[in-house]
Amino acid sequence: MKILIIEDEKKVAGALRRGLETDRYEVRVAATGEDGFFLVTNETFDLVILDLMLPKRDGIEILAALRKRGLQTPVLILTAKDTVEDRVVGLDAGADDYLVKPFAFPELIARIRALLRRGRTDQVLRLRVNDLEMDLVTHRVTRAGREVELTGKEFELLEYLLRHQGQTISREMLAQGVWQATARATPLDNVIDVTVARLRRKIDDPFDRRLLKTIRGVGFLLGEAAR
Repeated sequence: MKILIIEDEKKVAGALRRGLETDRYEVRVAATGEDGFFLVTNETFDLVILDLMLPKRDGIEILAALRKRGLQTPVLILTAKDTVEDRVVGLDAGADDYLVKPFAFPELIARIRALLRRGRTDQVLRLRVNDLEMDLVTHRVTRAGREVELTGKEFELLEYLLRHQGQTISREMLAQGVWQATARATPLDNVIDVTVARLRRKIDDPFDRRLLKTIRGVGFLLGEAAR
């Protein structure tokens, strides 16, 4: 899930980014209204966290312009303004929720998850193959009903494999798609192999059937369980 934070206070933006990335969200940050408007109109985000008091272009103006263009991305307003009038203006401009600073981070996460659940109906919020399932909102992974604890990178790797299930995925594809490597001056093959091995121990070894296969000389394949 990809979240855009439009916030000019560096400490607030940094804390939000660190917290959300720890919770395994992909995060972009814009420090001005202009930069935020450019990003949200040129990239795809699952949710926008929008401050109201922004330099160059305020949050309400940005929100109204986005809704006028027909953009339906959920928007959570984050602001120090706490009057009824401020809330009404924000909601009337098209905000989906409103959270007042200071706030408890667990409440922010709960509101984000609620907005993502009721977001676009065409959005895939769960990925599944056989009895292995990933919830992209709660970041919960289960197999045969049993919860599987993954690190952040293991989660990203599994998400990539689930989105390409049934396909043979090369190490080069994983380097670019999971590790965001643009040029492989230092090959990531060993790092990839170690992470795949750790993931396999968690999602396959405790179970009777294997889902993650190594295709010798080619790469990896996540597919229907085979004995």
